[in-house]
Parts: sequence; C-alpha cells; structure tokens
Amino acid sequence: MNRRGFVRVLAAIVPFIGMSHSNAQDRYIVVASTTSTEQSGLFSHLLPAFEHDTGIKVRIVAVGTGQALDIGRRGDADVVLVHDRAAEDKFMAEGEGVRRYPVMYNDFVLIGPKSDPAKVAGRKDILDALRKVEAAKAPFVSRGDRSGTHAAELRYWKDAGVDINKVKGPWYRDTGSGMGPALNTAAAMNAYILADRGTWLAFANRGDLAVLVEGDRKLFNQYGIMLVNPQKHPNIKRELGQQFVNWLISSKGQETIAAYRINRQQLFFPNAGTDS
Repeated sequence: MNRRGFVRVLAAIVPFIGMSHSNAQDRYIVVASTTSTEQSGLFSHLLPAFEHDTGIKVRIVAVGTGQALDIGRRGDADVVLVHDRAAEDKFMAEGEGVRRYPVMYNDFVLIGPKSDPAKVAGRKDILDALRKVEAAKAPFVSRGDRSGTHAAELRYWKDAGVDINKVKGPWYRDTGSGMGPALNTAAAMNAYILADRGTWLAFANRGDLAVLVEGDRKLFNQYGIMLVNPQKHPNIKRELGQQFVNWLISSKGQETIAAYRINRQQLFFPNAGTDS
C-alpha cells in the first residue's frame, strides 16, 4: 500500500478507535450512598464482583442519606442507595426516582463507654436508654449530618419524649460528620453514640467503647436503592444504572451481600423482594 492509501485507511479507522475508547470510558455510573455502606467496607467487597460481571465501573459518593438524595435531585448521581424510609418515600413522591427497591438491612446499636455512667448496658429499650443518657447529661455524640443514622437518632429522641433541641448542652456534641469520624469523636470523648452495626464492626479505634443497647425492634435499619429519574435528568445513565440495581437485587448480588463478614460476623442481611 502506498503512503496516500495508508493515510486514507488510517483516517477512516481513527474515529472508530476513538469511539471505542470513549464508549469504554463511558461505562461507569455514579452512586450516591451512605457513609455506612462505604466505611463498613461493603462497597470494597461488592463492586469488584459487579464490575467483573458487567464491565461497568462504579464511582461512589459517600455522604449522609439526606445529602445523597439531594445529589440525586440535582441529577449528579445515577443511583442512590440510602437508609431513611421516610426520606426515600419523599424522594419518590417528588418523582425523583423511578422505583424504590429494598436491598438489605442491619440494625442500629447504642455504643457507649464501658463505665456506662447512664447505666443503660444490657437494656433493649432504646427510648428508655436515651432518656437515661439525657437525665445523666452523659457525653453523647451525634452525626448531625442529615444522614439516615442522624434521622433515626432524632426520631428516637422524639419518641422518648426528649426535645433534644431544648435540652442539649455541652454534653451533646453535633459533629456534622460521617459514621467513622463520629465514632472517632465518641472514642476520644468516651461518649455514647448511635451507630449502624456494620460500621461499628468495621471500626478499629474503639477505645473504651462497647455495644451497650441492642435488640430493640425499633433499631431495625433498612436500605433502599433507586434509579434517579432520567425523565427529570436526561444525563442519567438509565441502562447502566438499572443494571446495577438489578444486580444488587438479583440472587448473585444478594449472595454477595450476605457473604460480607468481619471476624465471621455478617454485617448486612439481604432482603430484596420484601416490602421493607
């Protein structure tokens, strides 16, 4: 082939090479999710399996549930995976999501110092425990970040008959941080804190802290997943995002969630297909 012919062939194939590279680069989605799913190590366990099965890369934005839903409302994430049912239902009612699917659950636990100045250890009633913490003015750390955990904490204070905005003082520390940093603060202060069990099991810097209250049915912690509505946000990668949703609720995804353990303890329990 002469030089002119070579140039013509090269000019013809270069755009397709670029297109192929571009398509490969575009095979990723953005998932806005909670700090608990990230800091517990779940995504490090899940995503390699999903990417192996589908070839789709996942970029995680780990923030509190309220922030994750706001990211979805702006169309800056393709999928949201969060844990605040009331906020999720509001998101769906606004038409921001296509459909909500339950994915998995674990539970919240009340962590506190082993010295237990509020005398709540061994109790199962989270509302009674919080009343005792407030009465003792024992140090308490709050996420304070509109996360699912923060929303649950505020709900428990209210149900316990404690107006936390009126009674909180130096004993109550708003951190505005994720679960891991908030636990670090609690360890440094030797304080009580509401945490999801998954992040607690993955947390190394426990100091003198231990699980003091667990087992109350009110502490049930459900996670839901939603594809962001592409009719509101045309930039949403509907097909790729739905593949992620479908994989998580499939038998393969559910088995992968169930297989994630730390020190032989299961952190999340799959329950796709339920009405949770």
